[in-house]
Amino acid sequence: MQERQLDERGRVALPPTFRHLLGDLCYLFSGEDGCVSIRSVEAFNDEATDLIARVKRGEASRDRQRAFAASASEASIDKQGRVTISPELRSYAGIAPQSAVIVLGNLHHIEIWEPAAYGVHCTNGTDELTGDTVATGAKQ
Repeated sequence: MQERQLDERGRVALPPTFRHLLGDLCYLFSGEDGCVSIRSVEAFNDEATDLIARVKRGEASRDRQRAFAASASEASIDKQGRVTISPELRSYAGIAPQSAVIVLGNLHHIEIWEPAAYGVHCTNGTDELTGDTVATGAKQ
């Protein structure tokens, strides 16, 4: 996890340790829990294929598929390791222009978070790991 600064064009520099996962092209899209998700082209295609299969089996809605597809955009990583986050994705994630963001490696993908939102999810996750209060307020 690293804090980074969004520039005036909506670009953020990805940490060098994450760039090798993506290659020169990647996909940005609306992630779960209000973040911006970044996947390699191959990982994005796998996720899209899986979602299509889940819709066919009735495990996910066509509305979810539409929202996923509509939010996705192919992005190039420039020579400085930056990707541009569209105004729509920034709005979805609550990221203000020229603000700080959290760039997080999440096992098989990268997430970009508005710092306060990430703090809430990080606290909830830590509480679950330690057996403390979960998001619903109940003890495990």
